[in-house]
Amino acid sequence: MNASRFGVGVVVAATMALAIACGGSSSPSTGPSGGCTPSSNANTLVIMNNAICPTTITVARGSQLTIQNQDSRSHDMDSDPHPEHTDCPEINQIGFLNTGQSRSSGNLNTVRRCGLHDHGDPNNNSLKATVTIQ
Repeated sequence: MNASRFGVGVVVAATMALAIACGGSSSPSTGPSGGCTPSSNANTLVIMNNAICPTTITVARGSQLTIQNQDSRSHDMDSDPHPEHTDCPEINQIGFLNTGQSRSSGNLNTVRRCGLHDHGDPNNNSLKATVTIQ
């Protein structure tokens, strides 16, 4: 009986750890359990709880991308690759965001797929996103 309770406890703990670790997954997370809540505004990414969401977004050619920083710390959002930032230079106009700030990119006129990341934390997958311009 104790062994089965132990097994259930391990499964519950592992499931919770996985749920917390997946806060930056490609499907936006909602609620207080992790990640961030996506914006209701089209073409907008939100940074919250050290994660960006959604992690993939599609925007129309000629439009702009907006990032809102609702996190407790600053972020410096730039186009991939790090440190050159040459995939989508228009995204680099977003740049440094203090807590509570939002900023938009330049017009995204070229049909392509671009990655973006936090320049100050370039290996943090929770702060990476992909923008498809079509």
